[in-house]
Amino acid sequence: MDTYTSVAAELSRLLTIRYSTSFGSASRLYDSSIRPHIFNIYGWVRVADEIVDTYKGDDAREVLDNFKKDTYRALETGFSTNPIIHSFVATAKQYKFGSELIDPFLSSMEMDITPPVKYTRALYDKYIYGSAQVVGLMCLRVFTDGNESTYAHLKPGAEALGAAFQKVNFLRDFAEDTRTLGRSYFPEVKNNILDDATKDKIVLDIKHDFSHSIPALHQLPKNSKTAVTVATRYYFALLIKLDETPASIISTSRVRITDLKKAQILASVRAKNSLNRVVS
Repeated sequence: MDTYTSVAAELSRLLTIRYSTSFGSASRLYDSSIRPHIFNIYGWVRVADEIVDTYKGDDAREVLDNFKKDTYRALETGFSTNPIIHSFVATAKQYKFGSELIDPFLSSMEMDITPPVKYTRALYDKYIYGSAQVVGLMCLRVFTDGNESTYAHLKPGAEALGAAFQKVNFLRDFAEDTRTLGRSYFPEVKNNILDDATKDKIVLDIKHDFSHSIPALHQLPKNSKTAVTVATRYYFALLIKLDETPASIISTSRVRITDLKKAQILASVRAKNSLNRVVS
């Protein structure tokens, strides 16, 4: 079983690296003791996301339901013939999280299969909690490794950061979501038309989430602080670029930050960490 679990984790790592260059590069900065578990979480999330975003079969809801059943069966038995589920469950069992985080995530994925005609503020908040905030909490379980007081203390900041990341994704992917997937997440947007005034309100809301996450970011354990800081700075740089981009451009194309900018962010965080080690 150890060999199978190891191979399953390697597949989750490969899935992570191949699907997300930004997350993949930041994930390498996690301490080696927790890095495989972050890959395991991301791999499981990625497969669920593929079911609702990429798979075009009429039985998508059934496929997602089977994915959910397989996950819960593996939580009971400790084994799955699906290597991605198997590696995810190994992490969930080790760090003691289950339906309280898994159910909200899968509920949000179900909402993507049959999106509401219009997202109200309540549905929007529910979707963000399930699709992003609970994923941050899964990772926080890994970061804090059973320390319940630290987990409780950092939880609000982790939720705020997860919300900020997801909202940045929504704004970055606005064109594809509305034109290709038929989704419009922002309650403020009317008739799938994004104007500059509405965009400015969305950006302000995201900045508010980022500001609420900063105290927790500074207090993260050493095993994860550098990686999460780099990811946060990636996303905040993307938000600034979206803020500077007219709504008409966001409505027709995907805004990105350059690889050079990502490299500069990575180098800056690493340099600061090196200086802190020297000073201390």
